Amino acid sequence: MGCGSSTPAHPAAPNAAPSNISVVTPPEKSIDRAIDNALEVAKHEDENKIKMLLLGAGESGKSTIFKQMRLLYGTARSDDDLRMYGVVARSNIIVAVRKLLTHLRALGLEEELDRESRESEELDSGDHASMTCRQAYDELIAHLVDNTAPAAQDEKVLEGDWVGTSPRAGIAANNDAKLFLQLHESIRILWQSNTMKQVWAKRSAINVIDSHKNYLNDITRIASPSYKPTTQDVLIARVRTTQVVQEKYRIDGIDFEIYDVGGQRSERRKWIDCFDHVTAVIFVAALSEYDQTLAEAKRTNRMVEALELFRSVCNNRAFSDTSIMLFLNKKDVFAEKIMYSDIAAQRPFCDYAGPTKDFDHGVLYFIQKFKDCLIDDEFNDSFIHVTCATDTNNMEFVLDSTRTIIMTDNLKKSGFLGAD
Repeated sequence: MGCGSSTPAHPAAPNAAPSNISVVTPPEKSIDRAIDNALEVAKHEDENKIKMLLLGAGESGKSTIFKQMRLLYGTARSDDDLRMYGVVARSNIIVAVRKLLTHLRALGLEEELDRESRESEELDSGDHASMTCRQAYDELIAHLVDNTAPAAQDEKVLEGDWVGTSPRAGIAANNDAKLFLQLHESIRILWQSNTMKQVWAKRSAINVIDSHKNYLNDITRIASPSYKPTTQDVLIARVRTTQVVQEKYRIDGIDFEIYDVGGQRSERRKWIDCFDHVTAVIFVAALSEYDQTLAEAKRTNRMVEALELFRSVCNNRAFSDTSIMLFLNKKDVFAEKIMYSDIAAQRPFCDYAGPTKDFDHGVLYFIQKFKDCLIDDEFNDSFIHVTCATDTNNMEFVLDSTRTIIMTDNLKKSGFLGAD
């Protein structure tokens, strides 16, 4: 009654598969196996990958170490890269000169410039081809600090210049690079003055990048139309890191992922995005910054900030099973600076009892300060390196040693090697 017959109109064959079950054909099985194998390989590669994170306060040298890794293990820079760094190098010089000019004025050394200019003229020993050091100062202060100079005509300044402009460097850097080409002779003359040497010796108050002295010593080369940045120019070029930058390398059959992050306080909120599955942290602190303050917090000593940051990283639960390496960087600048800037004269480090002007005692003092930040006292000295990030030979040795330590430590934690 209204119900259809329960007998199928076309009875199924006795061996037929039920109609609601899909049949996997041999080609489909082969594809599935290939996908499973690919996933297994990817999982295995991910588990054996070394993920390294570069952490530290701003201007400690993290990005220089990151660039050294590219130099040692990665591909060569393209011409587009080099043009960007050429613009950055010229811009870095203008930034440094602005700070030095302001500091010279604040120190009341303008009369010293006048005296030096007069003596130079009397002795007929100055560079009279263009101007005196006082005239150079006046031109630079008008263009770079007081903004009282008429707008320069820069239409032809880049003609035939290999570097030219670089959109990647940003508008401000390109504008400063053009200013450099217009003012490079004045910069060269002022930089060679004895007065500017006095200003440079007191640069800790204005946070000039120490390595940019190399640029200032080579103004003529950098201003040349044929200028092409050298490896050293690229290494010391200062570009503030404002995002997480990643590089991948395959070294001796092992895959490495390296992450560089901004060190300024405003950038540190981005660090958390990189914390997952980290094999090793390289924490970078600048030894030479014991007498400097933060650019973003003028009352905070840079070394104190680095110590507190190191404390928070080492005692962070996210890194409880992570190898942490400490790079005390800028040893070359530290060796120079302790000759005239006493460690014990800095309020946070008035407990320093070692001899003045002593490199080894100073380094050991700061190593102990970093060790004091640890809750766990078992921090192997082999995990601490005193470095010069701009020295490729030094960094090649340090990074090779670091890589071996990290891989050995990783094997121990995985159970493949017995614990000490």
